Amino acid sequence: MGLIIWLIVGGVVGWLASLLMRTDAQQGILLNIVVGIVGAFLGGLIFGGGTINDGISLASFLVSLVGAVILLALVNLVRRGSVR
Repeated sequence: MGLIIWLIVGGVVGWLASLLMRTDAQQGILLNIVVGIVGAFLGGLIFGGGTINDGISLASFLVSLVGAVILLALVNLVRRGSVR
């Protein structure tokens, strides 16, 4: 059951981050899930001091969203040479 929750939350976080970074038309649901999960991991490393939180709360959702936005900004920087 935990894997399904991770996929759903990862998809929502990735989708919201892609809307904020205006890359939603370029990626589908699978890439949104990957961006959300990797962004959550990145946000946890940056803001959590290297620890991974098992629970889902508003704070962990926001940290995941910030991590996903940072991930998309880095991808845009490498791909285009500038952050949109």
